[in-house]
Order: sequence, then C-alpha cells, then structure tokens
Amino acid sequence: MTISKATLNDVPGLALLVNTAYRGKESLKGWATEAHLLDGLRIDEETLTGYFGDENTTILKYENDAGQLEACVYLQIRGDKVYLGMLSVLPHLQDKGIGRQLLEAAEAFAKENSCQAIFMTVISSRRELINWYERRGYKRTGEVLPFHDDEKFGVPREPIELLVLEKVIDQT
Repeated sequence: MTISKATLNDVPGLALLVNTAYRGKESLKGWATEAHLLDGLRIDEETLTGYFGDENTTILKYENDAGQLEACVYLQIRGDKVYLGMLSVLPHLQDKGIGRQLLEAAEAFAKENSCQAIFMTVISSRRELINWYERRGYKRTGEVLPFHDDEKFGVPREPIELLVLEKVIDQT
C-alpha cells in the first residue's frame, strides 16, 4: 500500500472512487454510504480538476500494491487549520483500516504544514460516522452549517445540516 499525492492524471479514477464510496447501489455495500440521504453525484471531474489548480489543496490517494486506487482524502490549508473532506474508501474495503491510515496521513500533513488543527463537516444524521471520528479524537465544535445550496454535491432527499468536527494537532 502507498499513500501519495494525487495528480491531475488521477481525476477520472478519483471521481469514480468518491462516487462509488458515497452514492449509488455500489455504495450500499459499505457503511459510509450517503445514498439514503442524497441523490446525484458526490463529485464530478470538473470540480476535481479545479482542486488541482488551488495551491492550498492536496488530495492524498491510497493505492494497493498493484497500483490500484482504493481510497483518497481532500485536504485544504485554511490559515492555521486544515479542512478535511471527501475521505473515501471503496465500499468493499471499508472496515479494513484504510480510512484510519488516510486520517493519520492527513494529520501528518497538517503537522508538516504547521497547522494547529484539522476540521471537517459531517452530515448531522450520520451518527456512526461522527462516532468514528470522535473515537479518533475529533470533537464537535457546536457549529452547525446548512448543506450546500447548489446541487453540485448532491440533491438532498431530506433537510440536511452539517456538524463541524475538529481535532487539535500535537506539534511535538
């Protein structure tokens, strides 16, 4: 297994991975699906391509020993913090520690960039996912945000709110 920075050449594979992990019939094979909450794509190639034009954005990818893309995470430096999003693992590989490895790599990335914390937004009804992050040291900030107004990241089947979770990064 290898965790490395994704490149523009990875965009088609990343789009397929993220959409498979979160939406559609295939996502139902994993525990991280959002298919019951949202319709549509989780991400498109155009949006992913745009991320590579932002110097503050990095996407880490996880590849197996055969070089096949199995997971990824989006990281964006925002001041002295890193925003973490799009943590995606292929559904049939969830619960095998890959997400945890990417989360640890994200925390190392934050430390390497002298960031004090990592924060993220999680759909408030995703209790199992929130609990997973809390077991890894992330805490609810008390901030609640509305879901995106446009349909770029999916069409909600019900009203959705996002909780902000954060973890302080030990700089020692």
